[in-house]
Amino acid sequence: MSAKQTPLYETHVRYGGKIVEFGGWLLPVQYSGIKEEHHAVRTKAGLFDVSHMGEVLVSGPDALAFLQKLVTNDVAKLQINQILYTPMCYLDGGTVDDLLVYKQADNEYLLVINAANIEKDWQWMQENVKGFEATLTNLSDATAQLALQGPLAETILAKLTDAPLAEIKYYWFMPEVSVAGKTVLVSRTGYTGEDGFEIYCKPEDASFLWEAIMEAGRPFGLLPAGLGCRDTLRFEACLPLYGHELSATMSPIEAGIGFFVKLDKGDFNGREVLQEQKTNGTKRKIVGFVMVDRGIARAEYPVLAAGVHIGVVTTGSYTPTLNKNLGLALIQADYAKIGQTIEIDIRGKQLSAEIIAKPFYKREGK
Repeated sequence: MSAKQTPLYETHVRYGGKIVEFGGWLLPVQYSGIKEEHHAVRTKAGLFDVSHMGEVLVSGPDALAFLQKLVTNDVAKLQINQILYTPMCYLDGGTVDDLLVYKQADNEYLLVINAANIEKDWQWMQENVKGFEATLTNLSDATAQLALQGPLAETILAKLTDAPLAEIKYYWFMPEVSVAGKTVLVSRTGYTGEDGFEIYCKPEDASFLWEAIMEAGRPFGLLPAGLGCRDTLRFEACLPLYGHELSATMSPIEAGIGFFVKLDKGDFNGREVLQEQKTNGTKRKIVGFVMVDRGIARAEYPVLAAGVHIGVVTTGSYTPTLNKNLGLALIQADYAKIGQTIEIDIRGKQLSAEIIAKPFYKREGK
């Protein structure tokens, strides 16, 4: 199967984006450079194309009951126009995906799911909706999405809309906002550890909006941003990436996001296993580490302690904001103590590292 293109593909090529295949999509990994785009998002703003993400509408009298069974967080606590982050688990506690739930109305929710998981998630949802009076509608091909991220995101977007952006709190959204004359949904969310907005629009409006936002943002230092800096940004903030810090064989408790597993809300997929893990602890944990020796850890590199294999790196990179070589790893819980010395096997050489606290980066005021 050939890779898909977002509505912004030609725009990326025109802007000089270096195109790579990611999750079955052709997307820019960088434009001016990962480090430059990373710093722009931390200090000014960056504009990302995230149209490859999937969207599923859940509606009907049993929409809430269905979602309460499907995901681990408590959807019943959502107010209209509020957003919830949640894992979605298999019966054995492994993670199907992590997603956002937008409450659009009573009995109507929009789910935003990872691009590479759209087909798998859709099938899992269809299997689980049986017995519920709820309708699933896959809106993935009918929805484009831009992410404007960085401390100047509100200043830039305000040039294109009369909507009271300052009133949109973190993890809330505003539907039917006019941005540059196009009607969109604006949410105060993102995947970079910075303030910012995600803008959902019709595919045919995506290119126009991209150009309008770039034009409005140029005087403020806005840069187009690719997958490369998206990964270093989310990594510094220790936001999990599915396939790395979450997977079908890894539970949310092991991943360190047990806060999003609400055992007091009633039954849900994986509850029995996750309750046992929350009560008695897990044998494996995701930890953060800093390289002591010179070297960059990469995903899948073995992790050892005193020569004993204890786990594997899930993500590793140089971090532009912190100027350090850091990593995340899934290791045996007995070794998951802050200050623990470990070794990373980098192409046959065992280099020293030390376990440190997460997240590596947290923006001021958050």
